[in-house]
Amino acid sequence: MKSIVPVVQSKGAAAAGRRRILRGRRAFVSVLACCLPLSALALASAQRRRPATTTAATQAPAVATPAARQEFEQVAAQAAAAREGDRVEEAIGLYRRGVALRPDWTEGWWYLATLYYDADNYSEAARAFAVAARQQPKGGAPLAMLGLCEFQLGKYDDALNHIRQGRAIGIGDNVELTRVMRYHEGLLSMLRGEFEHAQQTLGTLSFEGLKTEDLIIALGLAALRRGMLPKEVTNTYPDRDLIRRVGLAEHFAAQKDIADAEREYELVARDYAKTPDVQYAYGRFLLANRDDDGALAAFQREIENYPKHALARIQIAYIKLKNREPEAGLPFAEEAAKLYPRLPLSHFVLGRMLLETGQNARAVEELETAQRMAPDYPQIYFQLSRAYAKANRKTDAERARETFLQLNKKAEQADAQGEPRADGMPAGDDAAPGEAAPQKPE
Repeated sequence: MKSIVPVVQSKGAAAAGRRRILRGRRAFVSVLACCLPLSALALASAQRRRPATTTAATQAPAVATPAARQEFEQVAAQAAAAREGDRVEEAIGLYRRGVALRPDWTEGWWYLATLYYDADNYSEAARAFAVAARQQPKGGAPLAMLGLCEFQLGKYDDALNHIRQGRAIGIGDNVELTRVMRYHEGLLSMLRGEFEHAQQTLGTLSFEGLKTEDLIIALGLAALRRGMLPKEVTNTYPDRDLIRRVGLAEHFAAQKDIADAEREYELVARDYAKTPDVQYAYGRFLLANRDDDGALAAFQREIENYPKHALARIQIAYIKLKNREPEAGLPFAEEAAKLYPRLPLSHFVLGRMLLETGQNARAVEELETAQRMAPDYPQIYFQLSRAYAKANRKTDAERARETFLQLNKKAEQADAQGEPRADGMPAGDDAAPGEAAPQKPE
């Protein structure tokens, strides 16, 4: 299959490697340890040997005539034998005959799809996985594999949606497929601009002990907010050293090796002091590790380097708000909202600042703007309920309170499944750690 990892080998070596992969799970785990993107191939091959549902004879409904039933059973047996014998082209032809005889043969569609996948025929594999997914709506694996096919085809939006749908449905205890899904979901999140979610998703792989060159590069791209794939960061790419070093720091951080992560970040921040987003990434790392003073200094350096950096201003404002200094943070929030008016976080933080500095009318305006841009983010309604209550708008306050309670429950479930929130929006309002949920207006 086409991997996003450059592999230099002869065709014969590649074919021999594929045959070794086809022999079972042990080979699959070995490939996974070396290279995450390749593991999807091994996964498909390993699962080809393990029926996704039931046997051909018991799964499909009865064929109209005994002769037709006998023909199908013969084709199914021949297809299984060809598949087990690694006669891929023959197996594909037989499985095509089998699903033509019984279009609702889910197992046949699954095996046909994985055979196409191994043959790098991602278009046909996607079509077969889509049929299997429709016929097995309670299984997430066909949707996940469909997403991996679409990734190879460059259909990135569809790929991300199907991978997330597969994960939400569930794929059982298949650890390997779960990791492959998370890796690709991280890459696709970057391409969509969901950098925080990408970094969080990829970091879980580091936390579990995986360490590949592509994973390191991907972590660096996410931290530096660059919407590209690791395969684009070639050995001659100008910023490869920077991206890799930032990725290594994030890898250490995800593994909770904070000392090594800080050492790497300090060196990167020194060596690439003026490069865009380096100080910002360093500041986010320091903030995550409760070094507010160090984070403030890093964000200030980012602004000095790039005066229009809105996200650094948002972070400074949020730190000031968290430390009960809303007046000091308000100018940064005002500037961020002007520089980045399309980001819901900028309006949310500005609304919080205005609320805490007694400018309630403007706070309502900014929070309502954030609500229109990120209608599913519960903390906006939390603060809107407070603002409405201060304005004596009891009905609006109660409606916002009820919406907050409903969305907060959904958000907790989504966070448990790893679903992304609006770019940059925190899981909770850490700037107000002592606040309880808004109460029902009197």
